[in-house]
Amino acid sequence: MSLTITGRHLEITPAIREYVYTKTARVLRHFDQVIDSQVMLSVQPLKHTAEMTMRLRGKDLHCEATDENLYAAIDLLVDKVDRQVIKYKSKAQTYIHLPPKRQVAMATE
Repeated sequence: MSLTITGRHLEITPAIREYVYTKTARVLRHFDQVIDSQVMLSVQPLKHTAEMTMRLRGKDLHCEATDENLYAAIDLLVDKVDRQVIKYKSKAQTYIHLPPKRQVAMATE
């Protein structure tokens, strides 16, 4: 997975970069088929915003979180993305269905 971190009105320090990498690793525990991720961090007076666009096979997930603290905004963002990835993963699973004849035969036994 490639992770791109950009800052709007903000310089990305090594500490912020490392914090984002460690937090997004939690998402990869649940789903490892991520193609690309982009994180946009922005600062406005009394408002820090973190946005993430994650490209998966067949779907793009986008989340945004705002808080007074940048690190708290990143935490909220990762929680939202984690929930969306789990939801996507549960929908994308293929289920094996038995043919109708076998279902009738199993029900009569």
